[in-house]
Amino acid sequence: MAINRVPEPSDGELMERARQGEREAFAAIYRRHQAVVHRFARSMTGSPEVADDVVQDVFLTLMRDLGRYDSSRAALSTYLYGVARNLVRHRLRRERRWVELDAASERVASGDVGAQMVESERVRQVRAGIASLSVRHREVLVLCDLHEVSYIDAAVALKVPVGTVRSRLHRARQQLLERLRRCDARAVMPSRSTCLT
Repeated sequence: MAINRVPEPSDGELMERARQGEREAFAAIYRRHQAVVHRFARSMTGSPEVADDVVQDVFLTLMRDLGRYDSSRAALSTYLYGVARNLVRHRLRRERRWVELDAASERVASGDVGAQMVESERVRQVRAGIASLSVRHREVLVLCDLHEVSYIDAAVALKVPVGTVRSRLHRARQQLLERLRRCDARAVMPSRSTCLT
């Protein structure tokens, strides 16, 4: 006996139901997108606590402005990235400092302690390298490389032309690679200079 499954409603359907006051529809939107928004905010700020705050603010903004989202202009995920981006930028400007990255939060599955230490250090270097990029370069790297957002959706979220996304991403990758090469060179020949500046 076959069980007929009801297909999941689209984001557009859920948004329309949420506009009509259906709380469960908004809750479904939250469950569907909160983890992605959190990963983006965490990647941009380096802080799980700040990412939690950004997620809360993103969905409060969405709830307050349900009528502002236009599905013909962008996917809901793209719209949420844009809101999160603006909130992260505002938060970083307000605090005027970067939140330190929590390298201890990364775990390696291998049982080899030496390999875990090397992998943990590399993860720390990559995270610190990303955090050292300018916001404009970091956000495009996080969106396109870490979140695998298309250039078009990234352009919509960032409110820039697609060509700007491509050039910023190219520059961000170059800068990150240069910083990681300096870290590698420093590991071979230690010096007083830091590898991530």
